[in-house]
Amino acid sequence: MKPTAGRDDLLALAERLVRFGRVCGADEIEVGVGDGTEFSVDVRLGEIENLVEAGSRSMGLRIIKDKKTAFASSSDLDEETLKRLIRNAVRRAELSSRDEFSGLPTLSKRGVDPAALSIYDPEIEQLDSKTKIGLALETERIALADKRITNSHGASFVTNDGTAVLASSNGFLGRFQKSYCSLSVGLQAGATDDMVEDFWFSSQTHFEALERPEQIARTAVERTVRQLRPRKIKTQKVPVIFEPMMTSGLLGFLFSCVAGTAIYQKSSFLVGKLGRRIANDAITVVDDGRMPGKLGTSPFDSEGVPSRRTVVVQKGILKNYLCNTYAARKLKLRSTGNADGGGVGPNNFYLEPGPHAPSDIIRSCEKGLVLIRTLGHGLNPVNGDISRGAFGLWIEKGEIAYPVSEITISGNLGELLKNIEMVGSDLEFRGSICGPTIKVAEMMVSGT
Repeated sequence: MKPTAGRDDLLALAERLVRFGRVCGADEIEVGVGDGTEFSVDVRLGEIENLVEAGSRSMGLRIIKDKKTAFASSSDLDEETLKRLIRNAVRRAELSSRDEFSGLPTLSKRGVDPAALSIYDPEIEQLDSKTKIGLALETERIALADKRITNSHGASFVTNDGTAVLASSNGFLGRFQKSYCSLSVGLQAGATDDMVEDFWFSSQTHFEALERPEQIARTAVERTVRQLRPRKIKTQKVPVIFEPMMTSGLLGFLFSCVAGTAIYQKSSFLVGKLGRRIANDAITVVDDGRMPGKLGTSPFDSEGVPSRRTVVVQKGILKNYLCNTYAARKLKLRSTGNADGGGVGPNNFYLEPGPHAPSDIIRSCEKGLVLIRTLGHGLNPVNGDISRGAFGLWIEKGEIAYPVSEITISGNLGELLKNIEMVGSDLEFRGSICGPTIKVAEMMVSGT
């Protein structure tokens, strides 16, 4: 199924709506239009459980009048309907509260060429439904062929592709195409009293870069069966090694603490820490929206601010908060191109890799834990505290000895960042937030 409107049509529609909004009395207006297709299939035990294939259209707008703001959205792109929305939004804005920080960004003189970012793959649009379903079925079939696997949570294949257009009364006009595909499988192993589970996935902007069913199935099997016959351990403080997926989760917590919204709301332990050391020298964290082919890449954010590379933490020093225009004005900073539908979101937010192979990091531990999965929330951005249920692999004399379960890890993000002893070389971009293997010198691991 192809997008229902051409890119030129979307661009012209957005421009007309901006002009109409100004005629209706808006001081400033921003119009975003999207048109694309989505596909998703979930299979389990060789049968299709869910199947979605649809076109999607949407329009979102922001009206500012006398520093008062109103929003509106629609999935109906009929122009008369959208004009009614604009007229109503202007009236609603007049009834809103005045906010001196509201308003569109200043138009940037520089821009980013969407074609140079390589975030659209026409092959994804051309894949037929049979091929997509077949990929999910094949991934699960290969995984279930391993006799150690006793059940399946199912396999999924997902694609999205489409065009995004943004027009604003500040003179911004931009568009780009972006595509996405993902293949995953979740598995169980063991008997009723010794049931373990895990999954694996691959997500890319280009189909050819996606891991094949054999790779995903094999990794999912390995990640699941390594947890069989877990043991309990006593409560103790030991080094903890975070696998890349766990590092990504930790970085997601860090992102929530450096987001400008959390800073001006004073809901982050990093308030007032710009220019100060928050981690050791091995830690450099970057947000980069211009990395070719990556999932978090785009030429501009939801306000039309060009994407950029922002060093958030440089060798342990907090250099920048990540801001949309509103947060930047509140904090007397500048936007970092992280506007995301009214809030602040990551582009490609990652921890730069270090020199250490994951195997060398494990060998460096006389005794410790490899963290492979966590449960629950247990993250407090106000003070940085961490407390989560966990599963892992126990290390003895530099080698994996056995799996462990029924444990809780606890600590504080601020202390943890300062106590990262080793950073791995295995950075892979599997999402918009990612990191390599890391070793934390010591954390509390609560067991029996």
